[in-house]
Amino acid sequence: MLSTSKWRAYFAFVDAVRARGIDAPIVPGVMPIQAYFKVARFAEACGAEVPRWVARRMEGYGDDTASVRAFGLDLVSTMCDRLLASGAPSIHFYTLNQADLCHEIIRRIQPSS
Repeated sequence: MLSTSKWRAYFAFVDAVRARGIDAPIVPGVMPIQAYFKVARFAEACGAEVPRWVARRMEGYGDDTASVRAFGLDLVSTMCDRLLASGAPSIHFYTLNQADLCHEIIRRIQPSS
């Protein structure tokens, strides 16, 4: 579902910063997906870009909020899991007052005990 290039951008950025001698921790910021328009608006405000395949998928769900939520939880949980497994020091969540989504993502990525 999530191609390597989509989550490796963080590590390419870290490599570029390290090559300039900066050794401060760099924590990836992640926004859980609840509605496409919120993601698009947030990305535009930050100067970021929503990957085309994500935008198409989200637009395809239309008003089906259950499918949007399921897709968003799967996508963001997978991305966070891969970031942490590949060496990201932690994850910063942009909750936008949607803590329940963050709690579910954390539950999904924590190893079961």
